[in-house]
Amino acid sequence: MIIARVIGNVVATQKNQRYEGSRIMLCRQLTPEGKDTDFTLLALDGVDAGEGDTVLIAREGFSASTVATGRPGAAIDSAIVGVIDYVDLLPEDTAKKK
Repeated sequence: MIIARVIGNVVATQKNQRYEGSRIMLCRQLTPEGKDTDFTLLALDGVDAGEGDTVLIAREGFSASTVATGRPGAAIDSAIVGVIDYVDLLPEDTAKKK
Protein backbone atom coordinates (compact mmCIF):
# COMPACT_ATOMS: atom_id res chain seq x y z
CA MET A 1 0.00 0.00 0.00
CA ILE A 2 1.14 3.52 -0.67
CA ILE A 3 0.14 7.02 0.38
CA ALA A 4 -0.60 9.37 -2.52
CA ARG A 5 -2.31 12.62 -3.46
CA VAL A 6 -4.93 12.69 -6.23
CA ILE A 7 -3.66 15.15 -8.84
CA GLY A 8 -6.26 14.61 -11.56
CA ASN A 9 -8.59 12.23 -13.28
CA VAL A 10 -8.35 10.34 -16.55
CA VAL A 11 -11.17 10.40 -19.07
CA ALA A 12 -11.55 7.23 -21.13
CA THR A 13 -14.12 7.20 -23.92
CA GLN A 14 -13.96 3.40 -23.97
CA LYS A 15 -12.97 1.02 -21.21
CA ASN A 16 -13.46 -2.57 -20.15
CA GLN A 17 -17.05 -3.19 -19.06
CA ARG A 18 -15.83 -4.36 -15.63
CA TYR A 19 -14.67 -0.76 -15.01
CA GLU A 20 -18.06 0.78 -15.87
CA GLY A 21 -19.02 3.35 -13.27
CA SER A 22 -15.47 3.56 -11.86
CA ARG A 23 -13.30 6.64 -12.12
CA ILE A 24 -9.63 6.44 -13.03
CA MET A 25 -7.53 8.85 -10.96
CA LEU A 26 -3.99 10.12 -11.52
CA CYS A 27 -2.07 10.01 -8.22
CA ARG A 28 1.37 11.13 -7.03
CA GLN A 29 3.06 9.09 -4.31
CA LEU A 30 3.87 10.91 -1.05
CA THR A 31 6.43 10.29 1.67
CA PRO A 32 5.01 9.56 5.15
CA GLU A 33 5.81 13.21 5.99
CA GLY A 34 3.55 14.34 3.11
CA LYS A 35 6.19 15.45 0.60
CA ASP A 36 5.68 14.73 -3.12
CA THR A 37 7.84 12.16 -4.89
CA ASP A 38 8.40 11.79 -8.64
CA PHE A 39 6.33 8.58 -8.88
CA THR A 40 2.84 8.87 -10.39
CA LEU A 41 0.33 6.11 -11.07
CA LEU A 42 -3.22 5.46 -12.19
CA ALA A 43 -5.68 3.96 -9.73
CA LEU A 44 -9.37 3.09 -9.89
CA ASP A 45 -11.33 5.06 -7.34
CA GLY A 46 -13.21 2.80 -4.94
CA VAL A 47 -14.10 5.44 -2.31
CA ASP A 48 -15.18 8.59 -4.22
CA ALA A 49 -11.90 10.48 -3.69
CA GLY A 50 -11.43 13.89 -5.25
CA GLU A 51 -8.60 15.96 -6.63
CA GLY A 52 -6.30 17.11 -3.82
CA ASP A 53 -7.29 14.29 -1.44
CA THR A 54 -4.59 12.27 0.29
CA VAL A 55 -5.42 8.61 -0.31
CA LEU A 56 -4.33 5.07 0.49
CA ILE A 57 -3.75 2.91 -2.59
CA ALA A 58 -3.71 -0.90 -2.68
CA ARG A 59 -1.20 -2.12 -5.27
CA GLU A 60 -2.09 -5.80 -5.35
CA GLY A 61 -4.43 -7.36 -7.90
CA PHE A 62 -7.01 -9.21 -5.78
CA SER A 63 -7.51 -6.43 -3.21
CA ALA A 64 -7.52 -3.67 -5.82
CA SER A 65 -9.99 -5.53 -8.01
CA THR A 66 -12.37 -6.33 -5.17
CA VAL A 67 -12.42 -2.79 -3.75
CA ALA A 68 -12.74 -0.96 -7.06
CA THR A 69 -15.34 -3.15 -8.78
CA GLY A 70 -17.02 -5.01 -5.92
CA ARG A 71 -15.96 -8.40 -7.23
CA PRO A 72 -12.62 -10.17 -7.73
CA GLY A 73 -11.18 -11.02 -11.10
CA ALA A 74 -10.90 -7.71 -12.96
CA ALA A 75 -7.41 -6.88 -14.25
CA ILE A 76 -6.64 -4.00 -11.89
CA ASP A 77 -3.23 -3.27 -10.42
CA SER A 78 -4.02 -0.24 -8.22
CA ALA A 79 -7.14 0.99 -6.45
CA ILE A 80 -7.85 3.81 -4.03
CA VAL A 81 -9.10 2.10 -0.86
CA GLY A 82 -9.31 5.02 1.57
CA VAL A 83 -9.12 8.77 2.02
CA ILE A 84 -6.54 9.76 4.66
CA ASP A 85 -7.45 12.54 7.11
CA TYR A 86 -3.96 12.79 8.62
CA VAL A 87 -0.80 10.77 9.29
CA ASP A 88 0.45 10.77 12.87
CA LEU A 89 4.19 10.01 13.03
CA LEU A 90 6.28 9.49 16.14
CA PRO A 91 8.60 12.40 16.97
CA GLU A 92 12.10 11.77 15.62
CA ASP A 93 13.61 11.43 19.13
CA THR A 94 11.06 8.76 20.14
CA ALA A 95 11.45 6.80 16.88
CA LYS A 96 15.24 6.53 17.34
CA LYS A 97 14.93 5.10 20.88
CA LYS A 98 12.74 2.16 19.79
